[in-house]
Amino acid sequence: MKKYVTTWGNAVSIADRRPENYAKNLTLRYPIRPMFDGDRLKLTFDNFCGTEPVTISRIYVADSADSGRGIVEETNTQVTFDNGCGSVTIPAGEAAVSDAVCFPVRRGNDISVSMYFEEFTLMRSAVLITGPLSKGYYAVGDHAQRGMLPLELTRNTNWFYFLSNVEIETEGADRAVVCYGDSITSQAWPDYLTLRLFQEDIAHTAIVRRAASGTRILRQYDNITYESYGLKGSIRFPREARVSGADTVIIQQGINDIIHPVGVEVNPFRPWSDLPTADDLIRGLQQYICQAREYGLAVYIGTLLPIYGWRTYEPFRDELRCAVNEWIRRTPEIDGCIDFDRALCDSVNPAAFAQGYDSGDHLHPSDSAYERMAAEVPEILLRHKEK
Repeated sequence: MKKYVTTWGNAVSIADRRPENYAKNLTLRYPIRPMFDGDRLKLTFDNFCGTEPVTISRIYVADSADSGRGIVEETNTQVTFDNGCGSVTIPAGEAAVSDAVCFPVRRGNDISVSMYFEEFTLMRSAVLITGPLSKGYYAVGDHAQRGMLPLELTRNTNWFYFLSNVEIETEGADRAVVCYGDSITSQAWPDYLTLRLFQEDIAHTAIVRRAASGTRILRQYDNITYESYGLKGSIRFPREARVSGADTVIIQQGINDIIHPVGVEVNPFRPWSDLPTADDLIRGLQQYICQAREYGLAVYIGTLLPIYGWRTYEPFRDELRCAVNEWIRRTPEIDGCIDFDRALCDSVNPAAFAQGYDSGDHLHPSDSAYERMAAEVPEILLRHKEK
């Protein structure tokens, strides 16, 4: 029996507020690596964080070429809405799901989604992601149907606007694993986990990233300086963990709750009252667990990574991190702990990253550390439906 399963996805958060937040006469093109075979697609475009309607004038899907800047023109297929409409207007706070698109997809063969914005558009609902499979393009002008975006009018981007989900109508064995978190998960380890599936010939599984940089479990910022740090967990998790075909979620979040508060005398938007206790953070994670169980998901939680040397580091913050990690390691409430902390920490100073695993800011892992994180995910989790 066939069903729609998400093969690719992103969180929807808030783009950094700048004077140039409106765009006009702009083409976006996003290459995507499908994890399943299928002949029909549905795409979701999300304006959840928008404050006004967004109109996408034209949308196409095609086989990718030239690392995604180009497409195979003869495969370019228009995406429609409401039984054939070629444009879509998405109200603020809402999303639009396309009509089913008859388009053959093969596992590992990249496709590209191209969008054209004819009129001024508030480019607010977006997420910043990085990794070997996470790069898009924007070009001045209407190039959604062109085989190659013109080099002189095109730039790379890691901001993914509006496109939040790609589903494939596929066989019953196919399923998705959701990776939920903050900037650590919006960076490379979910992409390396996807590549691991190919390297180890693990079929029938897609890795769906739901991550937004700067986000916290318990709080969010209600000012334009930090609003791009996104929404709090009680708003994000219920909508982001609901993924078609998903049976498992990996949660890695909580470090921003610990490192952000510094006192209003240092930063008026980061009071000490925002600093949680370990119990506060654990209760937040328990709310995620309860919500995930309602969706029928197995729950794995990754331990929080070292922060020694980060600009707000203090021993009390590391004590808080370690207390949360010990709960994650010991709690019977989840299906498993993925101990990213022990995999990446220094053996002599476990508050710090091991040699070669620090990106340089003492908070985010290096590229090799992200590969290690992907390697730490248990194989049984990835092959769950095959066994």
